[in-house]
Amino acid sequence: MSQEIIQKTAHELHDDLRSGATTATALAEAQLAHIDGHDDKVKAYLETWNDEALAQAAAIDDALSKGNDPGLLAGIPIGLKDNLVTTTGTTGCSSQILKGFESPYTATAVQKLYDAGGVMMGKLNMDEFAMGSSTENSSMQKTANPWNLNCVPGGSSGGSAASVAANEAVISIGSDTGGSIRQPAAFCGCVGLKPTYGRVSRYGLIAFASSLDQIGPLTKDVEDSAWALNVLSGKDPHDATSADLPVPDYREALGKDINDITIGLPKEYFTDSLGDDMRQKIETAVDVLKAQGAKVVEVELPHTNHGIAVYYILATAEASANLARFDGVRYGFRHPDAKDVKEMYTMTKSEGFGPEVQRRIMLGTYVLSSGYYDAYYKKAQKVRALIRRDFDQAFEKCDIIATPTTPASAFEFGAKSQDPLEMYLNDIYTTTANLAGVPAISLPCGLTEQQLPAGLQLIGKPFAEADLFRVSHAYEQNRGFDMGHAPIA
Repeated sequence: MSQEIIQKTAHELHDDLRSGATTATALAEAQLAHIDGHDDKVKAYLETWNDEALAQAAAIDDALSKGNDPGLLAGIPIGLKDNLVTTTGTTGCSSQILKGFESPYTATAVQKLYDAGGVMMGKLNMDEFAMGSSTENSSMQKTANPWNLNCVPGGSSGGSAASVAANEAVISIGSDTGGSIRQPAAFCGCVGLKPTYGRVSRYGLIAFASSLDQIGPLTKDVEDSAWALNVLSGKDPHDATSADLPVPDYREALGKDINDITIGLPKEYFTDSLGDDMRQKIETAVDVLKAQGAKVVEVELPHTNHGIAVYYILATAEASANLARFDGVRYGFRHPDAKDVKEMYTMTKSEGFGPEVQRRIMLGTYVLSSGYYDAYYKKAQKVRALIRRDFDQAFEKCDIIATPTTPASAFEFGAKSQDPLEMYLNDIYTTTANLAGVPAISLPCGLTEQQLPAGLQLIGKPFAEADLFRVSHAYEQNRGFDMGHAPIA
């Protein structure tokens, strides 16, 4: 019975809790027991909040017994990426420099989940400071892909994706700077949404690159993603970049036909570098959408080839500024052997930050330095504007753009960790959506020859998440197969 409960979606559990088929306490107990029995293999969680989760669940049961409505996500087990600050537990960004940090406040997105009755299970592993595509850059532990424990779960939200795929959370929350929700969602066979920049408050998200970061959900299906975004969205007075726009009920978009939708296929995403297996999966998915009434046209995104270069200039530049605050002075790790301030800075950062974070700080500092600012950073900003214009022009011809999420399925541990450039190319299909600030979602579209999930990416117009959900749900309901469960789940 407990196994059956934790395999359900949030919307199914919502009905079960209100009908009395189960209780929030029984659900929380089953979820915690499943984590205890499986996470020694997956290692998605850095810490679990057993007592707090059970106390939350008891409060939900009490509210339901009195006929009160405790919220849209009442009783639903939720996992949180380790870069979202919370007053419960610690927030360390999977880094030694913040190990054991206790926040004095809770991120707005997390508080909204609490307010909606979500039951927080704990903190999930990630690439250190969200810098990576495999979660191999975590300084804490190595998270495995539930579909194949020898493979990476993707990154940087690898723990978030793995927790959903392994049924260790019903919903998890990640952050996406250049694909860090969508790429691990594709690798782990779950639904991952990066909302429009500004749709979800970033207050309380420890910043990697402030003009690119966005918080979003990883879920078991499209409907759960719509439910989660309903809760997460909205203007926040604590975040000046959050959009002051109405938030629709995204659930209303589900189940509607897509006869008026035009799907754009960008030729730049379907080159010889895309493997035949992945190409076939995407083409088959597009055929499903055509069969449901969508029109398909070819579009152009001519500056796509510059996306990786632009991203790794701008993201590292912002990271070098954002991470300057971790200096051993106010909070976090301070090297005990430093004899003066200069040594404290040098020794603290050298020991506190891992190799990939140090690499990106140095790259970012370089492109911002005198003599190189115009050649790199300023030029990258200009090309970013061209990438945004590409999307604007493409969306004059179509409503949704369909692409692969990743060039290939999940790779084995160590396969790319010695070659940073090869690792960076994992983000080749995802970074441009962040640079343009548009919403994008990754959906499971089958298993590759290696029996690993493949991901279909759908990209929408700014603040048109409702269209994304409408098309995504139409595909999910008519794709003609069930992804099933990961072997470890």
